[in-house]
Amino acid sequence: MNSQSNVKEVDGSVIVSETTKHKTESKPFLSKKKLKNAGLFTLFVGPVFLAFTLIVLIPFFTGIYYAFTDWNGVTGSVQWVGLDNFKYLLFEDKQFHASFILTTKYTVVAIVLTNAIGFGLALLVTQMLKTSNILRTVFFMPNLLGGLLLGFIWQFIFVKGFASIGELTGIPLFELAWLGDAKTAFWGIVIVSVWQGAGYIMIIYIAALQNVPQELIEAARIDGANRWQVLRHITMPLVAPAVTICLFLTTASSFKIFDANLSLTNGGPFKSTEMLALNIYTEAFVNNRYGIGEAKALIFFLIVAAISVLQVTISKKREVES
Repeated sequence: MNSQSNVKEVDGSVIVSETTKHKTESKPFLSKKKLKNAGLFTLFVGPVFLAFTLIVLIPFFTGIYYAFTDWNGVTGSVQWVGLDNFKYLLFEDKQFHASFILTTKYTVVAIVLTNAIGFGLALLVTQMLKTSNILRTVFFMPNLLGGLLLGFIWQFIFVKGFASIGELTGIPLFELAWLGDAKTAFWGIVIVSVWQGAGYIMIIYIAALQNVPQELIEAARIDGANRWQVLRHITMPLVAPAVTICLFLTTASSFKIFDANLSLTNGGPFKSTEMLALNIYTEAFVNNRYGIGEAKALIFFLIVAAISVLQVTISKKREVES
């Protein structure tokens, strides 16, 4: 008998060993298992992928096609114009340039304030307070309101509420025409957006702070470190992954602001607070220049994607250094 073979010779006859039989019999079993796994994967992922294709992928690529046409969004007449829409946006559309600059300015301010206030609230509610659970609920509640509804509520507060308080108290801050002036209207949008978004960011920071080992903090305090030193040298480096996530979320949401902009000012006064998303909406569905609107949307998508990737890359490198 050959020890390296799976075949035995007994009385001149050849008998297949049990190992070979087992391998031969296991092949159909493995094939059935793979088919079963593929079927389950298709069953659960297939409907989601189909919906994603119909709702996201097809409109996205269709929009790219229309960005190179002069379609008005209504008629069936579509004429290919090539790069004319993009040339118009880059060299002639001054309102698009102004909206981009304003959106960039708003994004920087909103990112800083939302993350700073959200982190501060997270530090507050993770202290040993009896009302910490109530405070978490109160701070998070604005995020549950829809952007349009929230904008109309704050529009009433800025126009009617602040005016009434100004008449009663004479405080100059409440006597300002908050939504009637370009500078104050901008800060009105910032206030509403930060008030709504800080609670959501707070929840992410709370989860990160609760995972910081208390042993490290206690050891640092025993060594004489004060609260600021503990926060700077221990807490902040350990919550760096949460900072990356929060920066990504606030960057994307700030660049895409639309509902609060629409309901609060509708781009006024005189388009001085018209952000990019509202500018794209107005171009496509109000001015009926769908081709140019899609070209703006494509540029907008590329800008937001590039900035988001750059921000995540830089934040990840800082995590490693920390």
